[in-house]
Parts: sequence; structure tokens; C-alpha cells
Amino acid sequence: MVPEHADTDRFRGARIHLCDLTGLEIRDCEVTGLKIVDCYGGDVYLGGDFARLVVNDVDVTAYVEAELDRCHPARVLAREAASPEDYRAAWDAIETLWNATLDRARLRPETPLHERVDGEWSFVETQRHLLFAADAWLGNAVLEEETPYHPLGFPAGGMPPEEAAKLGLTLEATPALDEVLEPRLARMAAMRRVVDGLTAAELDRVCRRKPADPYPDQEYVVRRCLKVVLKEEAEHHRYAVRDLAVLEARAIG
Repeated sequence: MVPEHADTDRFRGARIHLCDLTGLEIRDCEVTGLKIVDCYGGDVYLGGDFARLVVNDVDVTAYVEAELDRCHPARVLAREAASPEDYRAAWDAIETLWNATLDRARLRPETPLHERVDGEWSFVETQRHLLFAADAWLGNAVLEEETPYHPLGFPAGGMPPEEAAKLGLTLEATPALDEVLEPRLARMAAMRRVVDGLTAAELDRVCRRKPADPYPDQEYVVRRCLKVVLKEEAEHHRYAVRDLAVLEARAIG
């Protein structure tokens, strides 16, 4: 069985020298200052939110971001949204993307949509996560709904199971795609209503709630909360179409 190390700082500042790290996976970790020097191998994959990324003394940060923006222009709209019109335009683009992608996913049998590609969330789990993100940042923080969290919501991996349970989430559930899409599409419709009625004053309103109890106690403004929803939708759409392509290729092969 592959050893797993979780929720530990035992490797902080460590030095790994002359070791075989073939197949090593580092996931959901803080890696500021990480250095990989004089190493060799093939098929090295990096994925995450890196403020600065240097490969063989070449700063590739701007290149990577520009290429991602070129391939996925919705992420630019989400990131740079400032006015109510910007938020509406970003949501227009996101709705269009997901409408096409959901149609594409429905062409696949149900089973592959629950399959994880390279350890990433399955297509169904991605929909569950976006449901939770909108429940938290829109339903709870912005709209202050009495019961904002749907049981099928799926938070980020860093949320302890006991905290998820307090929100009424059933992480162990294995719902079909259509079961998840019912609340997911309803939440998307709620986002549509919010951005359609958005004003500059509403964007600057301070929310009286934070997204969920595990989140830090700080000021949450409507523009920030809605932007989180936009960014989550844009980035996870990128992941979803990447993995759908793998599933489609497997079906053909």
C-alpha cells in the first residue's frame, strides 16, 4: 500500500537527496519556496496556483498564465470582472460553456462520469463541488438563505469531515449526474438572477455572513463572493473538459 502523509508539517524545510521519487504525488499542499534542483526524469506535471514558477532558471509564470487565458478566455472575464456589466458578461460566458459541456457529458454512459482521471475529481464530483461553492459564497454569504447548503455539495479537500457534517453535507453519497444537476442548475439560475439585478452599490455591500463556519472571520464583500463563484466555475470547467477528453479517448480506444 502506498504510504500517505496528511495534515503534517514534518517535511517543512526538509532536504530530500539521492532518493527515488518516481510516482511521488504532492496534493493540496503549501509549496512556497519549493526547489527541485539537478533532478531528472520524464512526464513531470505541475498543477496549482503558483505566484511565480521558474523552470531551469526561466520564469515561465507569465507564459503559463497567458496560455491558459488564450485557451480559456472565460477565466479572464471572471478574474477581471469589476462592474455589474462585467459580472453579467462573465456569467454569460460560463453558462454557455457549461451548457455545451453538460450536453457533451450526457453523451457518455453514467459510470465514466464517476471515474477519477489521474486522481482528480470525477465529473459528478466537480458538479457537486461547484454546487457547494455557490451554496456557500452565493446562497449563504450573499443571499443569506435559511438553509443554503444542499446535502450533495462537495467542499474542497481541506475541509475536515466533521465540519462538512455540521453543514449537512453527505460526502459519502454517490448520486447520479441528474440528481446533482437538479440543485446545481437551480443554483446557477439563482446566480443568473443575482447578476441580472446587480448594481454598483450591491457589489460593494458588506455581507453579514461568511461563506461557512470553517472560513476565516474577515470582511466579505458581495463583489468578492460573486467573483469566487465566477472563478470556481471557470477553473473547474477547465478541469472538467480536460478529463472528459481523456474519458472520450478511452471509450474510443
